[in-house]
Amino acid sequence: MDFLEDIRLVDGPVLWTAWAVGVGGLAYLLWRCGRRHTVGVSAAVLSAALLLAAALVAGSHLLLIYVLSVFPEELPWEVLAWSVPAVAALLLWLLRLHGIWGRKPFLASVRSPARPVPHRARSTAAATAALVGAVVLSAVQVNAYFGLNHTVSDLTGTAVARIPVLEEALKRHPGESRAVSLADWTAPEGLPADGTIRKASIPGTVSGFRSRDAYIYFPPAYQGSPKPALPVLVLFAGQPGTPADWLTGGALRSRMDRFAAGHGGVAPVVVVVDPNGTPSGNTLCMDSRIAQADTFLAQDVPAWIRNTFDVDPDPAQWAAGGFSFGATCAIQMVTRHPDIYSAALAFSSEKEPALAKERQKTIEGSFGGDTAAFERLTPLRLMQERRFDGKAVYFAAGERDPEFLEYMTLLSAAARKAGFTVESHRVANAGHSWETASKALPGGLDFLATRWGIRP
Repeated sequence: MDFLEDIRLVDGPVLWTAWAVGVGGLAYLLWRCGRRHTVGVSAAVLSAALLLAAALVAGSHLLLIYVLSVFPEELPWEVLAWSVPAVAALLLWLLRLHGIWGRKPFLASVRSPARPVPHRARSTAAATAALVGAVVLSAVQVNAYFGLNHTVSDLTGTAVARIPVLEEALKRHPGESRAVSLADWTAPEGLPADGTIRKASIPGTVSGFRSRDAYIYFPPAYQGSPKPALPVLVLFAGQPGTPADWLTGGALRSRMDRFAAGHGGVAPVVVVVDPNGTPSGNTLCMDSRIAQADTFLAQDVPAWIRNTFDVDPDPAQWAAGGFSFGATCAIQMVTRHPDIYSAALAFSSEKEPALAKERQKTIEGSFGGDTAAFERLTPLRLMQERRFDGKAVYFAAGERDPEFLEYMTLLSAAARKAGFTVESHRVANAGHSWETASKALPGGLDFLATRWGIRP
């Protein structure tokens, strides 16, 4: 079973197989639909199927974004493009199944079969298998773009499910002396080579918010004795999504272990927090009619971390970070609560919190149409009204993500003007995907390390 769980989904044999069955499936469906006609007519059928599929995908996309408001931002064009082969295959499959092109209608052939029933059944099964092949190709390519599920275990969730619950040995106990300062700490003998990950439930003591499990990364230094007073990095995932996305698409553990290995076992304690409650939820990371998410992230979460772990309580040693929705949330935390989070890592941040592409729908859903109440909590407004000298933000966005590159330019300029120390980076060959977050995280950690006093 371990062998199956380790099979990679974004490259290697699975990707090659997906291409083979996808292209083969489309070719088979086209052949079955047009085998009694000329090559030119068959090519016209394929072109029509692709054009109709593209129209259906585009129409569905507009419906989801502008009418149903399922997503606050448009989906990447690569995702839409890779959806077209699957829809085209479905159209060809329906064409073949009902005999609209070059054959009798399917039901008529059942009443007066020109061929034996077993032959029809085999033909239908082959066409269905071809359809599945095309769908598999589209699904594998869309998954590869988003970079979320790298292996079978990522897709099934088995690896994340095996993460142990936080045990008492890793907690701070009342009466114990605090960890020594990072500047005075020396790595003891026998320090583990790698960090460890645990999961825990963070209670919404003040906010009443009910979140999903958080995931905590403890670097090797935290597992030694004595412990250093380590910095804290609070991370948020995208929306829709789960905190576990940072473990799969974000490759959090390997990135953090690599950083710790280059810094004598020292790295921040990372707490991946859930600000939404459900995979499709969107609290905007605000206190609004939706939920008391800001109170949860600014009061409940920091209090739980300080009371549960041996970490540095100094806000100068705390940062928030995230990808997409999570990046927007991180910017919100550092602009609304600079006394708690002194820095942010913003990977592919939105311009402002959003429930829908149309701004008014966000304001209606969160503040009952009160535009002023919404705007006074947005990062751009706060950066116009306040100074943030001594605080810092590290921005990154994929170079193939033009919309979010524009947001990065806008936000970074506003942050510099407001006094933030700012770095902005384009991630090569990446779009609006977890690849951006995963590749940007090492640079973000180096940016924070200079502020935190973590030495190589």
